[in-house]
Amino acid sequence: MGKVKNVLFIMCDQLRADHLSCAGHPHLETPAIDALARRGVRFPRAYVQSGVCGPSRMSYYTGRYMFSHGATWNRVPLSLREKTIGDYLAPAGIKVALAGKTHVMPDLEGLERYGIEGGSALDALLRAGRFEEIDRYDGHHPPGKESGYADYLRQQGYNADDPWSDYVIAADGPNGDKLSGWHMRNVHLPARVKEEHSETAYMTREAMRFMDEQQERPWCLHLSYVKPHWPYMAPAPYHNMYGAADMLPLNRDEQERVNEHPVLAAYREHEESISFSRPEAPGIVRPVYMGLIKQLDDWMGRLFAHMKKSGRLDDTLIFFTSDHGDFQGDHWLGEKEMFYEEALRVPFIVVDPDSEADLTRGTVDERFVEAVDVVPTMLEALGLPPHDHLVEGRSLIPLTRKIHLDTWRDAVFSELDYSFRQARLILKRKPGECRAIMVRTDRWKYVWWQDFRPMLFDLLNDPKERRDLGASEGHADIRREMEQRLGDWLRLRKTRVTVDDAYVAARTATHKKAGVFFGQW
Repeated sequence: MGKVKNVLFIMCDQLRADHLSCAGHPHLETPAIDALARRGVRFPRAYVQSGVCGPSRMSYYTGRYMFSHGATWNRVPLSLREKTIGDYLAPAGIKVALAGKTHVMPDLEGLERYGIEGGSALDALLRAGRFEEIDRYDGHHPPGKESGYADYLRQQGYNADDPWSDYVIAADGPNGDKLSGWHMRNVHLPARVKEEHSETAYMTREAMRFMDEQQERPWCLHLSYVKPHWPYMAPAPYHNMYGAADMLPLNRDEQERVNEHPVLAAYREHEESISFSRPEAPGIVRPVYMGLIKQLDDWMGRLFAHMKKSGRLDDTLIFFTSDHGDFQGDHWLGEKEMFYEEALRVPFIVVDPDSEADLTRGTVDERFVEAVDVVPTMLEALGLPPHDHLVEGRSLIPLTRKIHLDTWRDAVFSELDYSFRQARLILKRKPGECRAIMVRTDRWKYVWWQDFRPMLFDLLNDPKERRDLGASEGHADIRREMEQRLGDWLRLRKTRVTVDDAYVAARTATHKKAGVFFGQW
């Protein structure tokens, strides 16, 4: 092992924290990820800043909370004023690249306002969130010109205008008809694409190719897998490796539907929640979800073996995480977004190759970690300026290297803007009336909802979060205390984004040097 030279930032999409064998899943074996945990530190209490892909990822990329970066939904661009991983690392001569998904939306208004010409190299870089795109593939729709995956599929013999829809997320029906993976009832069938040509296999090979091309030049690669996100379609043999008996028990009961929170009730009217509430749905979808995770683990095993052979395991800082979880029927919900553990708690492993981290290898650290911690950890590991006036997370290097800290955070925060969702229409809300913020401590989880009553869970006595105490008269003091925590947190957001602290310090009380003598007698 040696000093940090490169960074590998692996993100899965919609991967729950409890779906790894190193996290205690009784049937799903993930040996490659488990081996990664043995080489580094696993943080079982890691939380994302939003249970939605876009804002969560923007917090990972900027080191800033959703309140600060402002990209509140998948379709909301990240402002050009916001700095991302590429802005921080590229000036140090590090190539910052992407293989896979980002959900970065171009700030078209900003590009026009600054007069940045379309088609230029700078335009392309800014549209991509400062990532150099090896292959961008978001996995929700047929890949376009930003990805080579469609052409690759055609080269393998999948002749179609849209090979993704016709092969990758489709299955052969019993009568020779083609069945779409968009219908969850079909996902127990094998995808029409061969495993070696699947999304996970393709993107892993792209990552290995990039590493080989870089040779000894420093790099930061964001390897962002689209799975196990829907469409939940797996190639053989992963489509039927597991059965209903292998999945975790559903976390839901009928009492949750009694006096339910209005926003939660609206979300339970969404189509995905209705579908996952069908008694047969979890037993069809969850085993395939597990198979997709198993496939990811197998390909990551190949990736790590490739890195070991080239020596890259010895000088690469590795993050393994997810942008959020997936309910799959828990709490009578589909998708993510709501502030339950299944959606907001994510797998999080950090492998620090520096010899100073040898004492923590294979350990589990129960301290709270947030998505905003990735950027400051990269900066410290690479010996770069911390950009404290912008970055709102905390470096994890003191945790990986057993450096004494007097304090650490005692709470985590997450946010939601549900204005793009059907729930807004059900509740007859305006787009500016759909905000929510969560604070979670060791014992309590509190959610403030704009113009609705709060939610409160006692995680000591109700770890499965089935009893909402948001209207309990006996818990009014707790709710006031938790809302005060939210207020304190909001007041500390970093909004001075154009100059750093050193700039301020150098100009403090220097007006007389500038010839300004106000207030003299």
